[in-house]
Formats: sequence, C-alpha cells, structure tokens
Amino acid sequence: MKINETDRERYIEAACDSFRKLIGEQLDRQERMEESSERKDFASLEKIVIGVCPGDGIGPAITGEALRVLKKLMAEELLSGRIGLRMIEGLTIENRERTGKSVPDDVLAAIKACDVLLKGPTTTPKGGTMESANVTLRRELDLFANVMPVSIPEEGIDWTFFRENTEGEYVLGSKGVEIPGKLAMDFKVTTKAGTERIARAAFDHAAKNGKTRVAIVTKANIMKKTDGSFSEICHRVAEDYPGIEAEDYYIDIMTANLVKKPSRSRFQVFLLPNLYGDILTDEAAEIQGGVGTAGSANIGDRYAMFEAIHGTALRMVEEGRDKYADPTSMFKASELMLRHIGYAEKADRLAGAVKAASDTAENDPKYKVTGRPEGATGAAFADLVMSFLG
Repeated sequence: MKINETDRERYIEAACDSFRKLIGEQLDRQERMEESSERKDFASLEKIVIGVCPGDGIGPAITGEALRVLKKLMAEELLSGRIGLRMIEGLTIENRERTGKSVPDDVLAAIKACDVLLKGPTTTPKGGTMESANVTLRRELDLFANVMPVSIPEEGIDWTFFRENTEGEYVLGSKGVEIPGKLAMDFKVTTKAGTERIARAAFDHAAKNGKTRVAIVTKANIMKKTDGSFSEICHRVAEDYPGIEAEDYYIDIMTANLVKKPSRSRFQVFLLPNLYGDILTDEAAEIQGGVGTAGSANIGDRYAMFEAIHGTALRMVEEGRDKYADPTSMFKASELMLRHIGYAEKADRLAGAVKAASDTAENDPKYKVTGRPEGATGAAFADLVMSFLG
C-alpha cells in the first residue's frame, strides 16, 4: 500500500531530524578524539586491579576456569597486593533487560574503577533497541583497537588482526531509521581521528615485531565514502613507516585468501574497519582450530578489556552442558591481558601450558574438550593446564 503524502513527509522529516542529531554526535566524538590522551603506564602503578565479569551462558563456566588458572599463576602477586581481582556481577542478560541498559550504570561504574577487564561472553538480544554490551563497553571505555593474534606454526601462519573497534556499522547499530513495512536504514561511520589511531597501532605493532607487510582490508570500491576514507587515511599513516608495505585488499577476496593454503602464509598484520574485522577474525579463529581457541584484546589509552571471541552458547546451558565448554578462549584472553599489564614471562608460561595441555588432549581423549559429556569437562582441562604451570 502506498504511503499517503502527509505520512511520507512526516517519516522523512523524522528521519532527517534523527540523522542530523547523529551527525552532530559523531562530529563531537571526532573532536574529542583529536584531543591528546596519555596512555596508562602499568609499570608505574602500585596496584593493578583486574575486573572479572563472568557474562552469560557458558561465560561463568569458562571464566571461572580462567580465574582458577590465573590465581595459581599470579599467586605471588595476589598475595603481595600488586595484583587485585575484583568480581563484577550484573552483566547478565537478565539484569540488562531488567534495567533496560546494555551495561547498567552501577556495572559500568564498577568496571571503570578497575584498570583492565577480563570478560566472559554476553548475550545480545535479537531485534529491539538494546545494543551489544561489547559495543557499549568499547564506546564507554574508548577501546578503539581490537587485537587478535592467530598462530599456526606448522603452516607458517603468524597473523595479528587490528580491527577498529568503535566505528563502522556498530557504533550506530541501534540508531537506524525505519519506515514500518517499507524500508529500514542503518548507518556506517568513519572518522579521521578514529582511523588514524587504529592504523598507527597496527603499523607500530608491525615495526616493533619485525613485520614487513600490513594488509588494509576494505570494500572501498563500493563503500566509497567510508571505506574509501579508511583506506586513504591508512595509506597516509603508512608513509611514516617506510620499511613496511601497505597492501590493499577487498574483504570478499581476503575471506577467500585465508582459506587458500598456498597464499595465506604471506600475510602478517591485518588492518580493518569494524564489521570486516569481526567477520575475518572469526574465520581466522576457525582456521586456527575453532572460535573456542581464540581470545581478543580490546585496547584503549586508559582501559583494556580481554575476552573470548565466541558467543554465549545458550543451548549448551539449556541442555546442561556448560561444564563441558572449552575454556581455551578465556585462557588466551588471560594471556593477552598479562602481556598488556607487563607480565610477559607469566603470559609465556600460560601460553606454553595451554599448548602442552592441548597437545596432550589430542592424544588422550580423557582431556579432550568436545562440548559434550563424552568429552572432558572444562575443569579437567584447566587442571591439566595448571599441571603444566608447575
């Protein structure tokens, strides 16, 4: 049915008003990013407070196992008070729906009182207006860099993904406009300041780790304003790193390249806008052994959040299988967290223990976590990891 002219104009006017407000908000955000910000120096802190949010679904089960391992690994630092662990409840879907907020105010305040956050997966409702808790936290804590390493030494794969974390399609994902029964529109955002800082993070990492190539992944041939701007800005930043080659790829061909064994080992560092980074890191994690094998770091100047990259697996909980969930992703997240706060030796020990436990599990079914009762529990696998910690 055709919309009458009066309703048509009313819908268009409301959409324009909404879009005008969004543009103003994003310009304000761009200007805030342009202001200088000092990065927190963890080495100078007398005490580092680690907030722990278990999350939803299998989150409490796998986060609990990571916490057990951390307590053993960091026993000396916990005893001396150099490291503090602070449990933060209330990031469950039930509490978020009750308060009507993706991150309730009291939970956000508790998180901001910590230095870093170790977070289990959280459920995002389908439809409605409640955005992802991760999107909210990344915005509120200004966690602009999502960093995920993927390593398969036997295949010559040593990848690090730098996904822009606060812009793209996700920053306004719950603020689109809709004409009921006719059309719906969402918005994508790229700012100069936001792109420059993620690009510099990626190129800095490459320079410090002896990498010679950074793959800039966009769909700039189609999304000419946003992705075109992202690519252009990244190449301008690349000019400050003459020893590193900046290569352009489109997201569709890059998803194909990662499954082509002859070519994928040539890639080193990936630099991507938000949505493409979300897609490609899941693919890369699956190549590594599954999304349960990967953790990610969400880094800002003042705060950082470390988490699994997979979802909450609510069906496992409904079927009483949460204790069989694989905690490896949270072990990887813990490793990344330890490196970030200056405990590289502890992180190496944890990585080595997880690798040894995984190798053992491949040859001994009683330690292999399958997500089902015929496999090992997450607790049994965590016990094995701790045995390799010594």
